[in-house]
Amino acid sequence: MAGLAEVDSDSPSAPALGRSRSPRAWLTVEPVLFLTMLALALQGPLSTQYIFQRVSAELGFNGSRSRGCNSSGGAEAQLEQAVEAMTSHWNLYINLGGFAVGLFSVTLLGPWSDRVGRKPILILPSIGLSLQAAIYLIVMYQKLPISYFLIGRLLSGLLGDFNTILAGCFSYIADISDKQSRTFRVAVLEACLGIAGMFGSIIGGQWSKAQGYISPFWLVLALNLATVAYAFTFVQESVTVKEASKLFTTKHYRSVYQLYSSRQETGRRYRLCLYALSLFVVVTVHFGVKDILIIFELSSPLCWQSDLIGYGSAVEHLTYLSSLLGLKVMQLCLEDSWIAEIGLVSNVAGLVIFSVAATSSVMFSGYGVRFLAMATTPVIRAKLSKLADVTEQGALFASVACVESACSLASTVIFSSLYPATLYFMKGFAFLFGAAMLVIPMGIIGTLGWGERERPYSQFEDGPRGSTVAIDAGSTVAIDADSSSNQNEQICQDVSD
Repeated sequence: MAGLAEVDSDSPSAPALGRSRSPRAWLTVEPVLFLTMLALALQGPLSTQYIFQRVSAELGFNGSRSRGCNSSGGAEAQLEQAVEAMTSHWNLYINLGGFAVGLFSVTLLGPWSDRVGRKPILILPSIGLSLQAAIYLIVMYQKLPISYFLIGRLLSGLLGDFNTILAGCFSYIADISDKQSRTFRVAVLEACLGIAGMFGSIIGGQWSKAQGYISPFWLVLALNLATVAYAFTFVQESVTVKEASKLFTTKHYRSVYQLYSSRQETGRRYRLCLYALSLFVVVTVHFGVKDILIIFELSSPLCWQSDLIGYGSAVEHLTYLSSLLGLKVMQLCLEDSWIAEIGLVSNVAGLVIFSVAATSSVMFSGYGVRFLAMATTPVIRAKLSKLADVTEQGALFASVACVESACSLASTVIFSSLYPATLYFMKGFAFLFGAAMLVIPMGIIGTLGWGERERPYSQFEDGPRGSTVAIDAGSTVAIDADSSSNQNEQICQDVSD
């Protein structure tokens, strides 16, 4: 009987690949993502409230916004609706402008980082976000037209925007982690998003209430500048063997296309596409639910005030942390695919409870049931990362960033349209629709996960791409160095003469 061990191409024994493996470095790009998300969590509500204030002044609306079940009537109500509509339109124009430009830049910068290193795509977008915050401050101080906000957004998009930082951080973790730790390291990054969002919501709400919108924006600028300083000073480059590469070339776009069109490994292309589709559905539902939750809680029968809405938002962001802890525990006895399925079940159950919630206790029960809802996305990201070569991580996560950008648009179109259209027969129908959508990734991940359990035993016939292992007296057989089989599974096979 001979043991059969997989040779991991992204292990420290493969220095020619030019990737730095540092499993013990548990603090690397996490502060970059935390600081950036904290700045965005502050910036989003503050800029929206500032636009609302400016539009109100322009249209002559001096009243206060309706809260809960107390709605105004007559001409005042119509004027308030006009202010809300114009504010929404400005947000849409600004976000669409940033999305269009960012889609171009992230697919350029992500693959470029596979050759020149990750630090540039952490620093450049942070500079862009700093310039955006500076322009926003100038507009606020000088009371320039709101359209000048679009200049800052476009400038940030040209330098990569937040999605490029996401791609850079996840690519960096893929560079420095082995397959045993990658899923958890990705989940830590996801948790940084949630914790930063929670702190940003609390700080921004209290500070703007006390001192208005301009003072907190200085913190936004400071956080973005701190991100630039940290990335430049403390982040060690993970791509140790760099190549000279032009930035403005179609080669980077072709590398993203080739990632999903290459036939170099049996089944890799369709698995990449299916996992990307699963991520698209999960993130679309996540964004869509967030878009309608506050409206659902403000109106009858819940009629929540700002304090309860704040508590609900805090619990929602804590889902990132509880999912991280749950994932770490479940990895001791379950494969990643099962963890993703449990996360989806938790998400579906919570959305079903939301759909029938008529009291605060039921609503908070829905939040509680969803405590593992964010365990799915880090598993999908890790699955995608393990399917790509170590020299393709930048291209991979650039494409993932594009998928998530498309999710933000799709969620707005689907859920913001569906919610008002279904109020007349079921107020919570949009939540049920989201739960039904999650059945799609549930089926995909389950099917692929089952196939991956059998895959290691059939790889000897697939003719793979990579490494060799010894069997008995020197016989060798090729295996896939980037197999997506679960990191906790040990493969053993009896070889008979």
